Amino acid sequence: MHQDDFYIISGSEIKEGKVTDIYFLRTLEVLKAKGLADKRVVMEVAARSIPNKARWGILAGVEEVAKLLEGKDVDVYSLPDGSIFRPWTPVMRIEGPYSEFCTLETSILGFLSSLSGVATAAARVKMAAGDKPVFNFGIRRQHPAVSLAFEKASLIGGLDGSSGILIEEL
Repeated sequence: MHQDDFYIISGSEIKEGKVTDIYFLRTLEVLKAKGLADKRVVMEVAARSIPNKARWGILAGVEEVAKLLEGKDVDVYSLPDGSIFRPWTPVMRIEGPYSEFCTLETSILGFLSSLSGVATAAARVKMAAGDKPVFNFGIRRQHPAVSLAFEKASLIGGLDGSSGILIEEL
């Protein structure tokens, strides 16, 4: 079992590429066999659509992706956390040898997708509330391992605060 018997993936397991889809491992094997694993490539990240046919979203997860790719032989270009984006608009570009980030692609997309979803929902709630203060009280409805990341994303989306006590340490 993982970390304290809660089935929680550690940060080091994420950085080691252990949280990846199996086809990325197979892709890397094939590329290595053909001598192409270290070929420089460009990865662009864009949302195909936004839930509920919405026309915009709020980007979050950029800081997490930067930490994930720290020390890798890659160049990352990105809109900052809190940016408004539209479907099909690239929000991030990663350039470097594919072997440097192939097994991290699942986590890259997971960070950006889940945290942008929270930030976008928070922005929509804040807009609907007008001048009234809005606080994230969702910690009791999420897995504890992601609560701090979700609280941070809700603040990126414009909420006024959060009920979780660890958010104060950020």
